[in-house]
Amino acid sequence: MKLEEELKQTRFKDEYQKAMLNIIFTGNWLEVGASHMLKEYDLSSQQFNVLRILRGSRPNPLNLLDIQERMMDKMSNATRLVEKLRQKGLLTRQQCDSNRRKVEIEITDKGLALLKELDPVMEKNHREVTKKLTKEEVNTINELLDKLRS
Repeated sequence: MKLEEELKQTRFKDEYQKAMLNIIFTGNWLEVGASHMLKEYDLSSQQFNVLRILRGSRPNPLNLLDIQERMMDKMSNATRLVEKLRQKGLLTRQQCDSNRRKVEIEITDKGLALLKELDPVMEKNHREVTKKLTKEEVNTINELLDKLRS
């Protein structure tokens, strides 16, 4: 559906404003879809992101700053997210023996099993969302979004 129909707005200041609104609207639309699926697993999209970061760092543990730097939503409260995931048994926090100020965070087997269950669900969602796009169009979107942030 066109942005004009979604927002019930027929005119924009210019195409630049429309593009920015389209990016924000589409990002929120994607986030709502992902959040809806993750809710069935008692996870937020930010918690899912933390688990994926920790899986990607295995076998090396990460500290809180490492996790924050790698998060997609930089405004998330990583401390709170890590604690909630620890309470669910999906990760561990351990004080480093060599540096007592440093806390090492690792995904647990339970966390890995949850991600393994979620991988095909999320992959199916990604395919469904992008099924109307060609590979060339997806590459163009990626290039343009990277260019926008550079």
